[in-house]
Formats: sequence, structure tokens, C-alpha cells
Amino acid sequence: MSDFMLWLHANYIRPQLEAVPPEDCDSHFDLVKNDLPPSAWGELDKCLEFTAIHAFALGFRTGKGLARHIPAGSPEARSFEPRAARFTAQ
Repeated sequence: MSDFMLWLHANYIRPQLEAVPPEDCDSHFDLVKNDLPPSAWGELDKCLEFTAIHAFALGFRTGKGLARHIPAGSPEARSFEPRAARFTAQ
């Protein structure tokens, strides 16, 4: 991973993830951490970092989450609704 992506994770992605209330997932993370020896917690953090960076990059590449910021009808707006093929009688 590039230094920029590691910086982005430390300064933007991770703070955003930590700000989200864990709700039902907190207990799952606790179960995993309790099963791991403390010496492996750093490895778990690196796995979470890797996953978060690549999920962010995928969202960035596909534009997911940006639709609410792009005015409808603008050239940047893409319609994700399926289009029906035109039927022409022969």
C-alpha cells in the first residue's frame, strides 16, 4: 500500500470508523479479540486497516455514497436503474 493510503487510513478512515456507534458488532469484535493472544492484536489491527483501506478505495472508484451530493439531472449523475430494451416489431 502507498504511504498516502496508510496516512489516509490513520487520519480519515479510522477516525470515521471509530465515530460510528458499534451497535450489534461490538460483541463480535470482542469475541475475536478474546480468542486471540494479546501478541496477535497488532496483526488483527493490520487486517482491519487493510480491509478498511481497500473498502474505501472500492467505494471511491465506484462512486458509492456520492449520489446524494450530485444534483439530479447533472451530467455527473448516473442512473443505476435498469433500462428496458426497446422492442421493435418486425
